[in-house]
Amino acid sequence: MKFNEMTYTRPDIDALLARCRELAAKAAAAPDGDALVRLYYEQSEAFAEYNTAANLANIHYTCDTRDAYWKAEQDFFDANGPAVTNASVEISRAFLANPHVDVLTAKFGTTCVAGMKNAVLSMDDRTVELQQQFNALVSRYQQIYGGALVELDGKQLTIPQLGPYKEDLDPAVRRAAYEAEAGYFDAHRAELDELYGEIVKNLNAQARVMGYHDYSELSYVRMNRIGYGPEEIRKFRDQVANDVVPQLQKVMALRAKRTGIARPTFTDLPIMFKDGNPKPIPGYKARMDAARTMYHELSPETAEFIDFMQDNELFDVESRPGKMSGGYMTSLPSYKAPFIFANWNNTSGDVDVLTHECGHAFEGYVAERDPEVPADLECPGMESAEIHSMAMEFLTAPWHHLLFGRDTDKYALLHAEDSFVFLAYGCEVDEFQHIMYQNPDLTPDERNAEWLKLEKKYRPWIDFAGLPFYGRGAGWQRQLHIYECPFYYIDYCLSTMAALQFFLLSLTDHKDAWERYLRLVRRAGTASYTELLETAGLKVPFEEGSIKGIAQQMTDWLESHQV
Repeated sequence: MKFNEMTYTRPDIDALLARCRELAAKAAAAPDGDALVRLYYEQSEAFAEYNTAANLANIHYTCDTRDAYWKAEQDFFDANGPAVTNASVEISRAFLANPHVDVLTAKFGTTCVAGMKNAVLSMDDRTVELQQQFNALVSRYQQIYGGALVELDGKQLTIPQLGPYKEDLDPAVRRAAYEAEAGYFDAHRAELDELYGEIVKNLNAQARVMGYHDYSELSYVRMNRIGYGPEEIRKFRDQVANDVVPQLQKVMALRAKRTGIARPTFTDLPIMFKDGNPKPIPGYKARMDAARTMYHELSPETAEFIDFMQDNELFDVESRPGKMSGGYMTSLPSYKAPFIFANWNNTSGDVDVLTHECGHAFEGYVAERDPEVPADLECPGMESAEIHSMAMEFLTAPWHHLLFGRDTDKYALLHAEDSFVFLAYGCEVDEFQHIMYQNPDLTPDERNAEWLKLEKKYRPWIDFAGLPFYGRGAGWQRQLHIYECPFYYIDYCLSTMAALQFFLLSLTDHKDAWERYLRLVRRAGTASYTELLETAGLKVPFEEGSIKGIAQQMTDWLESHQV
């Protein structure tokens, strides 16, 4: 069914909550393991209609944040979502209380019961009002960001539409694009500062209600991190700071030599090549045709997937006024249909987001069609879900010529370099958030000062050269995740470590790399992050020294592939 034929009906919340109470009672009373397994499948399907409606509303709202009808529907789910989540938690609590609960681990793997325990530990009826307030705060941020229009080149442009100007070969044009963006954020400075302060206090209040010191502790439970915690993440960040950042300084020196920009400033960083960055082929249809060919040739599984996605018009990827910034994949369970949202701006990032979100969507498509996988376990934890997307960016490389033509080699270098360099920024975002939630009384200026300290630690090559907004240390406010889904960003780093290993494996044996990837995908959400890496034969980056060798291999490849 095509996306525009999918019908939306606001769900009956009272009926759903009554159904949840019924399922909780049945879970508590299930007489044996077989009955509990059957019930797990049943409860897993019970939320399909609600989740489909919620995701349809969110898709329509983010496609046009100015639409009053869809804004009202989004507000409805913001207000009612916490009650539904808490009702779901009560079902999990009932499963955990059943003496036969260990059967679920035997049937569905290590993440099933562990995930229910995290769900119980992360939610509390006493936080419902605070959760509703948090949802409203996030919607306010989305409106500020999604409604951004700036004047440049005699035009009114959205933030994503500034992308090509930021990559212009004329440094004055690049500077003007960044200043236009900075002007918008500085014009909303007081509101953004106040909004973030309210978000930090709100989430910390939720954490304290539930017995946690602050939200940095609660976040590990809410993010359903299984098998590792803050100490492992700290060790990971330390490895990036000690073993990756020194290599990145060499990489940035190579970039400066390649571009001929002797002393690059922040606004020069998007320039990767002296004659301009790689450009994808123009036109929605041309790109979609190329994507269809690419996925048809990659594997039978991806051929079936891309036909389903394109034939059912499950993409909205072109930027326009009122559309929320960023990109995402979401699922419509009742239709077993993934949906991909993005903001193309005619830069190489358009291909990044296409292959990235297709990685998420492919995993969802495969899982939704496996009758053995309950809906609750179709997607793994967020750090693992990002492996599907980031690895897909690399594993489609043999077909990138369809999207870049003569710029293919340039894109290969740009993409590998950017992915490697990203590790530093991702760790910076994560450490910043730990500082913010552990020190909630910092003033806006003090928050920005902490960000600038971390810039020196993780990205010492950056010179802001007096640039507004960024230069005063407020650039973190442009990162949607910091406002919308705190502590998610480190997941991109953990998945990047897997993706870089898939990249290095594919250089010597692409078929083997793809088969490893498929093994990982087919485990859906039934395995933890470390188990998934082991399934694919990859190194786990929490182990001391595990990153150093990968960093050296990446640097060696980048040094030998200068274009």
